[in-house]
Amino acid sequence: MRTDKQTTEDTSNTAAQVAGAIGKGIVAGLVGTAVMTVAQMIEMQLSGRESSDTPYQAAKKVFGVKAEDEESKETVNNLMHFAYGTAWGIPRALLAEFGSRGAAGTATHFGAVWGAALIMLPSLDLAEPVTEWEPEAVGKDALLHGIYAIATGLAADALTSKADKDREV
Repeated sequence: MRTDKQTTEDTSNTAAQVAGAIGKGIVAGLVGTAVMTVAQMIEMQLSGRESSDTPYQAAKKVFGVKAEDEESKETVNNLMHFAYGTAWGIPRALLAEFGSRGAAGTATHFGAVWGAALIMLPSLDLAEPVTEWEPEAVGKDALLHGIYAIATGLAADALTSKADKDREV
């Protein structure tokens, strides 16, 4: 029979796990976003593609942000890109914290992140529906989101594994 003390301890332990996972997720999301950004920079150099201002356009549409000049626009663009990617690290770390690590956690995270982008951007009129994209564009977008998910997953799993080992000591 469970006592009130055991229930309180369980709740406290779960709250601590969630709080710890949030912190780990912020770090993991930041790592994943940095890795994805480097991959995007390489892809842009190889393809000659210009930088996207979609994060700025989303900030403008959702938050009413209006840049005064190109430098401000680029700053908002980069802040939104990193804030969005960093925030998505939190669910990945929660997956790792509560048992979905490795390929399963990364595949779940990739599906959520890429799926959200494919739904959200057309709903904000910031991109065409994926069904109207060229196959090469779909492949590049999937690859970049995959790189993000893998890097974020590796970081989240490593941080969670380290915390597990520290608790065993």
